[in-house]
Amino acid sequence: MGVSIIVAIDGPAGAGKSTVARLVAQRLGVPYLDTGALYRAIAFFLDSRNIPPVENTVLTDALSTLSIEFSDRGLLLNGEEAGSRIRSPHVDSIVSQYSALPMVRRRLLSIQRDQGKKGLVADGRDMGTVVFPDAPVKIFLTASDAVRARRRYLELRARGENVAFDDVLDVIRQRDRIDAERTSAPLKKADDAVEINTDGLTAEEAAREILMHIERRAAESEAHQ
Repeated sequence: MGVSIIVAIDGPAGAGKSTVARLVAQRLGVPYLDTGALYRAIAFFLDSRNIPPVENTVLTDALSTLSIEFSDRGLLLNGEEAGSRIRSPHVDSIVSQYSALPMVRRRLLSIQRDQGKKGLVADGRDMGTVVFPDAPVKIFLTASDAVRARRRYLELRARGENVAFDDVLDVIRQRDRIDAERTSAPLKKADDAVEINTDGLTAEEAAREILMHIERRAAESEAHQ
């Protein structure tokens, strides 16, 4: 498949997409596109300006002033490092409301596709169905809501956040509902995606399964040439 391969990894919140995608990208030697950070950055940006998740001219004007760039320092939001500000429990609770908006998704579509011109590993909700529909490798990473909430809870506690497990579980379930029910690019498994349940897998094990699938696809492609 070559170094220009695009690997699209979709799945619900807390399934381990970001960690696994980073590992796969490192093994393949291609960039990693953290689409979750993009949507978190937009949600943080709009919420900090008291702009609700409603499509109107106010939202249009705000999005036109938004600049998102990738650098060695990470994601830059209007020239400033986004950092941990976009990883708070508050942003967790609002990001799906903003990412459900067609205006927001359109704003990010070209940014994401531009990053994929030389190959990458991207994770999100609609990488294989909308953003990179022709990706040769599509993965749907999933896990039970309890396992996903537990992972997120431990991550937040490790960062010093004072959160309760039940609250984290409620946020996970709310995000699942919004992601599945939104009219614009709802979360769903692409028809040609391989599903991997990570309930009993470490990130390394899940990444290894994906890499094995990529190797099989490469061998099949060579056999048909």
